Amino acid sequence: MPQSAVMPKLPRLRRSSSLPGLSLSLGITVFWLSFIVLVPLSAVFLKSASGGLGEFVAAAFSSRALASYKVTFGAALIAAAVNVVFGLLIAWVLVRYEFP
Repeated sequence: MPQSAVMPKLPRLRRSSSLPGLSLSLGITVFWLSFIVLVPLSAVFLKSASGGLGEFVAAAFSSRALASYKVTFGAALIAAAVNVVFGLLIAWVLVRYEFP
């Protein structure tokens, strides 16, 4: 005798979510944030690609662009050094002492 004849199928109960509407709100949020980021990024890409490779290389290696690269990477290096110092200090304090 087949097993389906012996045991009737029970209806599947759907588990209730602890955060109802999360998937819809998460989907809308991801769509909106990607729209806000991707539209300006694609506009910059299309504008830079419209002049051709030679114009892009000339703009990327101009004196103004090189100066901005130096400022950007210099600031990032300083920020990383400050984060290393204070991060190590905070890690040492958290490991060394007990807190209630």
